[in-house]
Amino acid sequence: MKSADKIIKFLKLEKHPEGGYFRETYRSAGDIEAEALPERYERDHAYSTAIYFLLKRGEFSAFHEIVQDEVWHHYAGAAVHVHIIDHNGKYRIMKTGMDLEKGETPQGVVYGGEVFGATVANDPDHDFALVGCTVAPGFDFRDFRLIAREELMDRFPEHAEIIGRLTRS
Repeated sequence: MKSADKIIKFLKLEKHPEGGYFRETYRSAGDIEAEALPERYERDHAYSTAIYFLLKRGEFSAFHEIVQDEVWHHYAGAAVHVHIIDHNGKYRIMKTGMDLEKGETPQGVVYGGEVFGATVANDPDHDFALVGCTVAPGFDFRDFRLIAREELMDRFPEHAEIIGRLTRS
């Protein structure tokens, strides 16, 4: 299946607030009690969650952060470039894809509290990227925060170019 729109329909993906399309595919039946988690967790969380995430060429996943670590897995299409600003303000690109000779890897990790967004790599054969994201402890939208351009520019002025590309306002 080479059409992003067909994949979106087949997998029953919905628009994601950060951009792209997603659907949760797994949420563990058990929870970890908040008291057993580090302070940054204010409530109980599922052990783990997983989603499909599809991004079309020309779209982007806006800069955001979550509390948990997030493992990205490449499934189909072009590679995804995950743009990350770490806790020390250092910028890096995690290339999640299948062309190992170009420095891509089939999976990669964004650590909890890092600021990140994503774009589709330039690939003449694919106009989308389909990945999966696994989060532990499980994802909760209350742990998700889209970050405004102004806040990021204040925090990381040295990364103004990428911040301008991966924020909406």
